[in-house]
Amino acid sequence: MRLLNVEAVLRREKNIETVDPESEIEVLEEHDDESTRYAIVSHRWGKEVTYKEMTRLHAMNPQKKEDVRKRGGYQKIIMGCKRAKKDGYMWLWIDTCCIDKRSSSELSEAINSMYRWYHNSEMCYVYLHDVDEREFPIKQDFSRFGKSSGWPEWFSRGWTLQELIAPKEVEFFNKDWVSIGTKEYLTSTLEDITRIPERVLNDEEVLGGTWSPERPCIARIMSWAANRKTTRVEDRAYSLLGLFDVNMPMLYGEGRKAFQRLQLEIIRASSDHSIFAWNPRALTSSYASILAEDPGWFRGCHDIEVVNHRIFAQEIEEHIVRRGEFAVAIDEDKLSSFRNIVDFTHRLHRWDVTNFGIHLSLPVLPERDRDYLCKAILPCRHRHGELITIDLSSHDGARCHRDNSPWHKVYTCPEFRPLYLHYSGGRGRIKGLRLKDKDASSCGFTRCGAFPCDGDVVTIPSQGDSLTVSVYSNNDAGCRFAVGLGFYVNNPCVRVVWDEYSAQQEVLPSWIDFAKQAYDILWNAPVPEGFLHKENVHLPRSIFHVDIYPYERRIRIKQCPGCCGKLGEREETRVFVTNRFGGGLFKPNPSYNGEIYSPLIRGSHRLQLSGQWLVECSGQKIELGDYGSFVDGIFICRGNILKDMQRLDIVHSAYDPVSSVVSGHSHVPGQVQNQCDVVTTCCSGKEMVLHLPRDRSLPRNEDFELLLRAFSMRLAGYALVTTVIECSKFYKVADDGEWTGAEGVPEGGGQSADSGTFTPLCSVVVPRPWRQHLARRQQFERIREHFYTVADPVVLSARIRALCLSD
Repeated sequence: MRLLNVEAVLRREKNIETVDPESEIEVLEEHDDESTRYAIVSHRWGKEVTYKEMTRLHAMNPQKKEDVRKRGGYQKIIMGCKRAKKDGYMWLWIDTCCIDKRSSSELSEAINSMYRWYHNSEMCYVYLHDVDEREFPIKQDFSRFGKSSGWPEWFSRGWTLQELIAPKEVEFFNKDWVSIGTKEYLTSTLEDITRIPERVLNDEEVLGGTWSPERPCIARIMSWAANRKTTRVEDRAYSLLGLFDVNMPMLYGEGRKAFQRLQLEIIRASSDHSIFAWNPRALTSSYASILAEDPGWFRGCHDIEVVNHRIFAQEIEEHIVRRGEFAVAIDEDKLSSFRNIVDFTHRLHRWDVTNFGIHLSLPVLPERDRDYLCKAILPCRHRHGELITIDLSSHDGARCHRDNSPWHKVYTCPEFRPLYLHYSGGRGRIKGLRLKDKDASSCGFTRCGAFPCDGDVVTIPSQGDSLTVSVYSNNDAGCRFAVGLGFYVNNPCVRVVWDEYSAQQEVLPSWIDFAKQAYDILWNAPVPEGFLHKENVHLPRSIFHVDIYPYERRIRIKQCPGCCGKLGEREETRVFVTNRFGGGLFKPNPSYNGEIYSPLIRGSHRLQLSGQWLVECSGQKIELGDYGSFVDGIFICRGNILKDMQRLDIVHSAYDPVSSVVSGHSHVPGQVQNQCDVVTTCCSGKEMVLHLPRDRSLPRNEDFELLLRAFSMRLAGYALVTTVIECSKFYKVADDGEWTGAEGVPEGGGQSADSGTFTPLCSVVVPRPWRQHLARRQQFERIREHFYTVADPVVLSARIRALCLSD
């Protein structure tokens, strides 16, 4: 490695005016990093000094020489040398001038050696150019560090991740080169900022060996880099080489392929399955490659841990035994593959990267009705103890692709299966998003600007997840909000944040300050299901309502019709959007006469059915389309909307009920025969088993919503049965713990009109049009009451007299 001679640099700087331009001054010399004591500088790049300028500074003409010496990068070198001399070091390394970047071979060697160079240094000086104070910032401050999530910019850069972890000793300096703390002293704060565990920060040897039991898993290390940025797309991968102890040639211009190559090199050196655990919440629809396109796809993986292979095999075996405990027979062939631990471990450890795909063996859960679908079980888990699974599809019968399709799947018993995982990625691209906001001006709102980059079109490079915040304000109404527009895991997302300023404030903070705060709120929030939701937000202390449509990237502002309750109160409505339903029509937790009837509170069953919670029919005869009210928690039917439509001769295909496959928990009690035909659900620890279940639901489209609006005047505030689960028979746990069948249910207990069909579960909600009409009616009553109160002179004089007496 090439190092700066501290004495030579400082001596030349001291005598810069008198140095002979023709003299040979060696300020840089080659040394071995293993045997040399040297200090190293870590910093955020600005206007720097190159290798050529540093070596030929004394030979430049006076004007150019002065220009170089005035640069912040040169002053950084001089102050670093002074600090190194004070600490007793003769040699200093800094990446700006110690690498001749004109040579591609030298640059490639330096990048592959970077982690080792920082690791072998005696001391690392971290220069924080944006910190003025003499103390390390221990709290997020968006007013000072708005572009870097409230922390110094050094913590947001990709290269500085390894520069924090690798060195044994790290000391932080502010912009005036005043020491403000060390890594050892600030470990707890550094963990809060970076999510890197203290044991890694305190002992760099934790990452020393690929097979070390102390070493965090691959997904967790990747998550540390998820929110970091680099100037070049390729550097997102190159900056992580040392953390995974791999090497590969530099090919600037390859784009996202660099990160794919990095993952393949990691796979060749390791058998850590967590590399496939990116995007653990599976929030997007589908993928092709088994490999992630960017480190940002590992956001949310900071709590993943690898499971011991012996424990992993035992859990799979217990699952098989539990499913077949009282069945006719157990598949011994499937069971034996998990009992032979030596063979199981050997097959689990062996990976091969071929031109056809990544060849490995994994336990999989085959899909019951579609043999090309399966769910692979990875030997890693979340901190809550759940094993991580990924959905795979193999339409050609050979290679498996990552597939998170929205339809619901029913899986059978696990089996050990060899797989070829497809890994070739697509070509990196520049993405452009335009937020449609022409409806905002109709209510007096204007677009103040965007942060961090302004413009009507948000252009996002193919470098991981990105976010831009646009601010809209209505100065006359004294309210404003911000819309976050960006990409998460290659999919567009839109979210809204409102300004919670005090009503007494005469002057609002600047829009850019609000934009910075909104940016941090959205960027650092946990990955929410809201990325797939429509947002309905009532702006506090105003009459305005904001609708955000993620898939259309459209924003609409309208005057609130009264659906949000009393003026000034805020209510958020989150409505599930799935491929099966076309929009948000029903409110999941309906409000009726001020009393909340919530299936989440009163005990409910969760099935993989369009995101709905279902309640037991409790012996009632419930039919799809029933409407009514709740009395003491009991649904009292007042009629049926489908029968009303028949009487009125309203017939249209858009009003026809829809059906889908029903699936639930994977565990089916052993007492139940023919397990392939059943699904199970659980409520308060008590299970219910459904035989040949079928879902029937009311449609959720614009035509049906218009129909509900037409009924809203007569049925305002009523609840509606929107989904029923029908089955030929069902079993459930009684209070004494014994299993009872459908024949043990009281007469009429959940039996539908169809003979031999039972309806044990249903979903009862208040349709949005009915809820809004009731709210408007209630608001009108309040306005009318207020008007008559003011108009009545007797009542008005009594109130004035009461106020005078109180004063």
